[in-house]
Amino acid sequence: MKDKRVLIISPEVVPYLPQSEQAINSFKIPKSINDSGGQVRIFMPRYGLINERRHQLHEVIRLSGMNLVINDMDTPLIIKVASIPKERMQVYFIDNEDYFKRRAALRDAKGKLFSDNDERMIFFTKGVLETVKKLNWSPDIIHLQGWFTSLFPLYLKTYFKDDAIFSESKIVSSIYPKDFDGAISKKFKQKVEFDGIPENEISELSKSTYTNLTKLSITHSDGFVLHGDSIETEIIDEIKNSKKPYLTQIDGEEEKSYVDFYTKNLS
Repeated sequence: MKDKRVLIISPEVVPYLPQSEQAINSFKIPKSINDSGGQVRIFMPRYGLINERRHQLHEVIRLSGMNLVINDMDTPLIIKVASIPKERMQVYFIDNEDYFKRRAALRDAKGKLFSDNDERMIFFTKGVLETVKKLNWSPDIIHLQGWFTSLFPLYLKTYFKDDAIFSESKIVSSIYPKDFDGAISKKFKQKVEFDGIPENEISELSKSTYTNLTKLSITHSDGFVLHGDSIETEIIDEIKNSKKPYLTQIDGEEEKSYVDFYTKNLS
């Protein structure tokens, strides 16, 4: 892994959010890459419940100021950055007053998903990739965590397909057990179509369920990590039928397993 560039993208990362399995993995995986001589950058949303003073976040003026078009609306992108103490790992935060100011992550106080999570996903996807372009930092591997990142493989292979900076990037998607019922939004497909992405690429978004979002991610990813023993059989079958490499939680209990997986399957 020496000098390999790995981009970690996650909706939650320790120590900035509570220690969920996804947040812990989003810390452990880049740490193992760092310890193996790789180069890591981490991206996550800057939710309003993150204490900027305690975690020493500061705005990066040269990266901020861009407007992203989301469903025909100009939306300002703000980039903030912090370093995880003692780990020499930089975390970039995607921020916007409308989408991420609220003092919650993806659900309200009653546990219900926010109604604008579709637009938040589009904004986060485009915001991360546009910022990586500005950084002129070409990742060898892009490792995505969970359903909130499921648009990245699609956008990388369509909307950003002509960007040379991503031309050699391999995409790994971490899949977790289903954690919501119903659909994200009835207008999700329409909002993604606005970005000129062909309709035949996004049929799953007609009904943006957890299963369909995951299937969309599987279509355009190059490898997978399966976390937990209760992932839907339909999803596991889809991955196996894709003939793409995957790592199970049992294989991946040791952090070094992620580095081995990258090296053996994605180099």
